Amino acid sequence: MKERYYLAIDLKSFYASVECIDRKLDVMTTRLVVADPERKRGTICLAITPAMKALGVKNRCRIFEIPPDIDYIVAPPRMKRYIQVSAEIYEIYLSFVDKEDIHVYSIDEAFLDVTSYLSLYNLTPRQLAQAIIDKIYKKRGLRATCGIGTNMYLAKVALDILAKHSPDFIAQLDEESYKKRLWSHRPLTDFWRIGYGTAKHLNSLGIFTQEDIAKTPPQILLKEFGAQSEFLIDHAWGLEPCTIAEIKNYKQKSHSLSAGQVLMRDYTFDEGLIIVKEMANQLSLDMVAANVVSNNLSLYVGYSYNTMPSSGGSTTLQVTTNSVRIITDAFTQIYKNIVPKDSLVRRLNLSANSIVSDSFEQYSFFVDPTIMEKDRNISQSVNALKSKFGKNAVLKGTDLQDAATTIERNSQIGGHKA
Repeated sequence: MKERYYLAIDLKSFYASVECIDRKLDVMTTRLVVADPERKRGTICLAITPAMKALGVKNRCRIFEIPPDIDYIVAPPRMKRYIQVSAEIYEIYLSFVDKEDIHVYSIDEAFLDVTSYLSLYNLTPRQLAQAIIDKIYKKRGLRATCGIGTNMYLAKVALDILAKHSPDFIAQLDEESYKKRLWSHRPLTDFWRIGYGTAKHLNSLGIFTQEDIAKTPPQILLKEFGAQSEFLIDHAWGLEPCTIAEIKNYKQKSHSLSAGQVLMRDYTFDEGLIIVKEMANQLSLDMVAANVVSNNLSLYVGYSYNTMPSSGGSTTLQVTTNSVRIITDAFTQIYKNIVPKDSLVRRLNLSANSIVSDSFEQYSFFVDPTIMEKDRNISQSVNALKSKFGKNAVLKGTDLQDAATTIERNSQIGGHKA
């Protein structure tokens, strides 16, 4: 079987780099952070320049964590601009490989299957990676790092752990070099798909390295981690069977629609309920626009730092619907059931689970179907008006209350300024 080669390419300090380039500043020497200055000092920096990192400032830090003796530029996030530049980088990828061989992992990171192109260009994987990185820098002024692997996991690990320490910012791994170079690497959280919780669980079993995982009896890992043990074992040996083609062909068995929000301050019980109603309304509109319905809703609530553990709840409706009236009432009831009256709310996530086509909409003897039909017609009209005149073209009275966030969020992308 022909050996495959994957590139994992990451645009270094992407948001901060775009801001520096647009200001005609050197991203390597300029002290700049991307953060919204209108938010409190607790706001997270979306990106910082290498010059800030060199001073010991950590990526994704909060403004108040930056030492006061450091002078720096605060650039408000511009998500539309970052999306535009990301699309331009994608065009560069397309100048080398077909779109079927590209998997966009995030706005600043992508996987490329270059197996079929090496003979075409008469280049080694490293030479092709260098050509792509050079073109990105020449066309957009952005610096990139690249991991090369015989599967997607090895490419990602080469990128995350090794490439940033390489003189040319390119690192390459196969199964054997992976074991030689990274089997003893610590901490485990440096490896793709091992979070702090998983690492802590592994550590409690006396497992601290990938070699430890590889040499642990599989039945022990299966007992402790269930289905997760399969990829833990595969990755410990440098194996990853999934291909870009399989990712593109993947169809989820169960679908859901969700909406999440981190609030910019502590919200009282009543203020939090306003946000839940706003989000339930928008979730219903999204369901109508997608022509889907659900009979299972869930709500997650996080509270002000260190005040109390998060809480969650769910409900099964008597009908399968996207009615804004029914969905809002259901989320309101869940909220009232799980949130203490004296709590300070900081995070909310609403989800419509196991969604199906609205052709499967089901009625109940206890709910008037004409009401459901009326709600859907109204929602369709609202969606049409918003599509033509903007998201704030139609608002509810709830959206005009002091604690409401819909108007502001409608002008954002991904929770940040457009």
